[in-house]
Amino acid sequence: MKAIIEYLRKISGGKLTQKQVDATDKLINVATAYDVADMLGIAIDSEMTISSEGIQLITSFEDLRLKAYDDSVGVWTIGYGTTIYPNGVAVKKGDSCTLEQAKSFFQHDLRRFQTAVNDSVSVPLSQNQFDALVSLAYNIGTNAFKTSTLVKYLNALDYKAAADEFPKWNRGGSKVLKGLVRRREAERALFLKK
Repeated sequence: MKAIIEYLRKISGGKLTQKQVDATDKLINVATAYDVADMLGIAIDSEMTISSEGIQLITSFEDLRLKAYDDSVGVWTIGYGTTIYPNGVAVKKGDSCTLEQAKSFFQHDLRRFQTAVNDSVSVPLSQNQFDALVSLAYNIGTNAFKTSTLVKYLNALDYKAAADEFPKWNRGGSKVLKGLVRRREAERALFLKK
């Protein structure tokens, strides 16, 4: 690191601002994280997909329902937590589906939330971290996920601070919900699992 800073000082005329030193340090940390990820065999250049453990996590909290129901905050939901059908139409009161349709909706939703995580996170992730993030995004939605402090911390390579953000997503409306507290604990534990 010191040699790189000295080289940058030399080519910049002898002086670097603290902001330039910090930016260089961050860049080196990202490069190092990618090198470590490569050594550990963590895929970083390809799109990640959720594992069976991640799917099990999501489905353990998203009960299968073949008739639309109000999710307790006024959002109509069907299948394994589907709120928007693959054709872009919102689920509404009175809707029903077959088991096969519910599975199809779930696969469509998984692709959407995997894409949100792949597009939002710019640092290496383990499979467990990716699975936990997809579960979170699946529950809170793509916009909330993409603009979350959790993603900001993660992209700044602060994995610990990112993990500490999971419990904050425990509200439905303005109420803390026990089910969300349990889900966030499970997601955080998976995120931190080696």
